[in-house]
Amino acid sequence: MIRNDVTRIIFMGTPDFAAPTLRALLAAAPEHNWQVVAVATQPDRPAGRSKQPVSSPVKHVAQAAGVPVLQPASLRKEPATIETIRQLAPDLIVVAAYGLILPKQVLEIPTFGCINVHASLLPAYRGASPITAAILDGLTETGVTIMLMDEGMDTGPVLRQAVQPIQPTDTTATLSARLADQGAALLVSTLIDWRRGNIAPVPQSGLPATPSTCRLLKKEDGRIDWTQPAAHIERMTRAYTPWPSAYTLWKGEPFKIIEATVVAGDAAPGHVIRTPEGVAVGTGAGLLCLRTVQPAGKRPLDVRSFLNGAPDFVGARL
Repeated sequence: MIRNDVTRIIFMGTPDFAAPTLRALLAAAPEHNWQVVAVATQPDRPAGRSKQPVSSPVKHVAQAAGVPVLQPASLRKEPATIETIRQLAPDLIVVAAYGLILPKQVLEIPTFGCINVHASLLPAYRGASPITAAILDGLTETGVTIMLMDEGMDTGPVLRQAVQPIQPTDTTATLSARLADQGAALLVSTLIDWRRGNIAPVPQSGLPATPSTCRLLKKEDGRIDWTQPAAHIERMTRAYTPWPSAYTLWKGEPFKIIEATVVAGDAAPGHVIRTPEGVAVGTGAGLLCLRTVQPAGKRPLDVRSFLNGAPDFVGARL
């Protein structure tokens, strides 16, 4: 698999998680004799109150580097894009949180295959939301996997893995940032050895983790069920940051719980009470002490500031 000429790479990715990998590929290109010949990312989407189209973080990186950008809405339904990829003659396709399925016609194009940066220790947490799922399940560690893609959902053989501790205060945002940087560095070192033929792919059946999957998140996933234990709801506040947020209803409007801690005590599920530790909400097991909240249409507030304008919150039933 050793080649002396330039290795042509197409990168496919969309969100913030993918941007460090593209930057790392571009930065390492001169030293390691490869070239990012094109970037594929999802189409611009309406965002914010103005609903103006917004480019993905990966598109911004590609444009700043002068790399051509492809933005198909679907690879399966746009054969012209597949033909464009074929004409670009990539030796390798690198994927990180792209958000579109790569059909067999694309997987078969590059000589060195399609390599994916996935934010879990596969085969655990295959699918769309591995970081959120790891926090929600209360894990103390997760990691990144560099995988050779096949037609399954994150089922291909593994090239390399690295472990990342999950801190007790980690949100999906903070953990994603560390995993993105870790995955970018691991991807570059893996590519160097993969091109030289120094890595033997390992089938996921030979790895210690138990296979599991996680689905694409929906807004309603953030709705709090106060009959759940306080420990689970606290993990929700971190797992669903920045989206979809952990929320409940107060006075018929969405009410976000941004930060909270678990304290000992007992109250009816959803009942807001005062405790020596602060204002808390009863759950199925223990109390959830509120630290930062966000009422509908307002900015996030510490609980003390919020109560100054809403003293009737204490005693409410969420």
